This record gives sequence, C-alpha cells and structure tokens, in this order.
Amino acid sequence: MRSIFPSLALARLRGWLFILCWMLSCCQHSVVAQQARLGINITVTLGDEITKQPASGRLLVLFSKFNPSPITGPSWFSPEAFAALNVSDWQTNESVTVTGATDAYPQSLGQMSPGKYYVQAVLKHNPDFAHHKNGVGNFYSAPQRVVLTNDSENEIKISLSRQVKEKTIHRAPAAQVFAHRSALLSAYHDRAVIDRALVLLPQGYAAGTKKTYPVFYEITGFGATIEDMLLRHQFSAVSARGVDFIHVFLTGQCEWGHHVYANSQTNGPRGDALVKELIPAIENRFNAVAKPYGRMLGGHSSGGWSSLWLQTHYPKFFGGVWSTSPDPVDFRDWQGTNLYAAASNIFKDSAGQRRPLAIANGRPVIWYEDFSRMDDVLERGGQLRSFEAVFSPRGDDGLPAKCWNRETGEVDFEIVKHWKQYDISAYLQSNWPVLKEDLAGKLHVFTGQQDTFVLTEAVRLLKQRMETVGSDAQIEILPNRDHFNLFQSGLKKRIYDGLAEKYRQGSIADGSTSR
Repeated sequence: MRSIFPSLALARLRGWLFILCWMLSCCQHSVVAQQARLGINITVTLGDEITKQPASGRLLVLFSKFNPSPITGPSWFSPEAFAALNVSDWQTNESVTVTGATDAYPQSLGQMSPGKYYVQAVLKHNPDFAHHKNGVGNFYSAPQRVVLTNDSENEIKISLSRQVKEKTIHRAPAAQVFAHRSALLSAYHDRAVIDRALVLLPQGYAAGTKKTYPVFYEITGFGATIEDMLLRHQFSAVSARGVDFIHVFLTGQCEWGHHVYANSQTNGPRGDALVKELIPAIENRFNAVAKPYGRMLGGHSSGGWSSLWLQTHYPKFFGGVWSTSPDPVDFRDWQGTNLYAAASNIFKDSAGQRRPLAIANGRPVIWYEDFSRMDDVLERGGQLRSFEAVFSPRGDDGLPAKCWNRETGEVDFEIVKHWKQYDISAYLQSNWPVLKEDLAGKLHVFTGQQDTFVLTEAVRLLKQRMETVGSDAQIEILPNRDHFNLFQSGLKKRIYDGLAEKYRQGSIADGSTSR
C-alpha cells in the first residue's frame, strides 16, 4: 500500500542535497563573476534522419560538468548553464546558431567558466508534456564532451539526430494506463488532446462482476508523469479498514507545467474535462461506484492544490478531499508575498531583503528572483510560468500575462485582479453560504510547520477563514514537518483511514451494500 508520499530516508537525503547544491551553486557563481568572457559559437542542425518536415518549438542547449545527460536538467536546486530560443519552420539540414548573446541562465554562455562539460540540445515541440525530456516526439542530440577555453573561440557543432520515444514499461496486470480523447479540450485547442490516467485495480478485482469499488483520485505534484507513477507505484492500490479502492493517478501534465485541473484561458477547460469526460469514462470502463461518496480526492504540492480546487469547485461531484502541502491556497501569502498589498514585490520583502522560494534546514536554497529568471529562459514547463498559465489572462502576444515585473519583482495589480478567482481561500469565504452544506465533512488539509517551499502561512490563513465562517474543515499544520517529510508519524495511514470511513458513511446513507 504505497503512494507518492516520500519516505523518511529520501526526505533526509533531499534535505542534505539541497544544502550541498546551494553551496556548490554559490561557489560556482563566485568563480563565474571573476572570470573573463568566453567566446562561444554553437551550431545546431536538424537532422533529416528524424524528420523530413520543418519543425517549430523551443530549442534548448544545456551544459553540465557532472551530468552525462544534460537534457534531464536544469535542476531547481543547482542549475547549470543552458541557453534557449524559439525556432519556427526550421528546415532539415539547416543550422541554428546559439552564442554568448542568446538568452541563457544562470548567466550568458559567455560567462561560463573554462573546463570540461557535457553538452546536449533538445527541441521541445510536444504540447502535452512539461519537461522537454518527456515529450514524445521531441528531437534531441547525443550528448558530447567538450572543453571550453579562454584562449580561443569555442566552436561546438550539434546535430539533433534522436527522438524521444514512448517509454515501454513492464506493468503488473492490475495496473492500467487509461487514455481518453477529450472532446472539450480538443475543441478548445483545435487538435487532438488525450487525457491519461494510471488506474491501479485492487486485489481480487474482476471485470464484469456486480461488486463495485470506490475510487481514490490522487493528483501528483509538479513534473510527475504517468510513466513515473507506473514505475514507482504500480502496486499501490489503496486498502484501509476493510475497504478496497481503485487507485487512480492523475498528473496534470501540459506544456506549461501542471494545469492543476482548473479551467483557464491558456490551458482550456481542464476541470470540466476531468469531471465531465475522463472520470465518467473511467467509471464506465471499471467497476467504480459512480456516486459522490465513491469519488475521493487527494494529492501533494501542486496535486494538493488541484485536489482542493476540484473539491471546492465541484462540491456535489466529489465525496471528500485530503490535500497535503498544497501550493498557495490564500493569495494573501503567496510564498511570502501578499499579492493584494500595496507595493507588493515577489523578489524582495518590505525591508528590501531577497525573498527565498525554498528553505531547507533553516537556510534559503532557492531565491525567488533567480527561479523566475530560470523559468523565463525555459519559457514553458517551469513552475512559475505554470502558475501564470493557469491564473493569468492571455496577453497581447497570446501567452499568459506575467504577474510581476521580471526586472524589479513588482506585482502587476491588474493581473492580480484576474488571479483572485483562483484564490481558494477567498472563494470559500465569499461563497460559503452556498457551499457549506455540500462541503460539510469533506475538507481535509495538512501541511508542515516548516514547508520547504514557504507554503505554510497560506494554509494557516485558510484555516483562520474556515474557522471564522464556521466550517468543520480539518486543517492541520504539523510541527517539525516540511514538504518532504510530512508523512512521518502515520499521516498516510490517517488519510487512508479517513477515505475508508468517509466511504462507509456515504454507502450507509445511500443504503448500498457495495464495498
């Protein structure tokens, strides 16, 4: 009975890695600041062995001193140099040039320190995956080893000669990858959009029998794919207190990052597509209890936000939510920033000090300004642009409008006005008289007192609001816990027991004998 919850050992390892990566990053930046500019000229060719058609998308060239496959980066906690630019109608056997002047992070490629590197390029053009390494059909190059020096122009030639293939994974018979074409999303985006889910069937499941099962819909955090879940959790169907669940993993994957199952201008009607199309298709295919008390929600991080959003915006459809470490649920504390306050700034606090985005063992390991810059070089698929793709209106260029000035960090209050409709706490407070009956006994939120990504205070504000309106919501801030070790001391069992009890209550009230 496993889930996406990280283990204690992994959590501790990550904590130490955060600190190590932060220290290495600081040292690297110090060296870069003192050295002369490199002459660098990279020629990237689109090979005719992988396509005969012109291609368009975001071309990335990534370097690493330690990682022999740089396209798996960049790392959030220790990013190495990469550059990116958009290409349109790129012809096969024609070259695109990347230089020290090309948009790059952490600095221009010309500011890299001399030395040995792995280098690799990838053209991201699959619109259904956040990370370039996962997008089936994306073109990429073989990694190569290069030596960069100060005493000559560094000429690098790269050919995109490979294509990301769909992963072939041996799966257990009880693990099903379910794919469904969404009519709503296909019409919105004017192309075929396929929604996918990993369905884990309980022990003893038999198709065609009269026995039906409740379903636990678990939404993953940022970046996870169905293939990741299949590799890690194909034996993790949920069973608690004698109740067996069909366990369905949802990922929220899209080219901008995680669409969090919220309807939005950029990502389209994602929530409606789930509730009106994918879930009914799953219930029709499997022996599912197709009633609200048979549909439970959960998720961690971005999945925590997604599950809470779905429960609060489709309150009659779902029977309960167990949200953990959700992304900001109250925009009065957006990872430390009150988006509604006058002169609010994403990059700096009221004292003018740099604002951290992630903290491990009491020390900042990511700064908001740095992370914002990295996201913009990626352009699509990074966490912050993913937020804007959900919460922002489209700008004049057709892309999600930016919520803050990328040079100063100053918040754009006109954009925040549009964001407010996605403020879960504000939505609940404003609509509580209408929602209270449908949400009675359904809201369960847990977060750590020291959340790594500065998410604790938003949950605290939500808790205060729910207490003010008289909600029976269970909202707990667990002492000595962060984003990665939240599930110590039996929280996972508590959640599973809660799922089972909620289902029992619903089935008794309905007079059902299904289990």
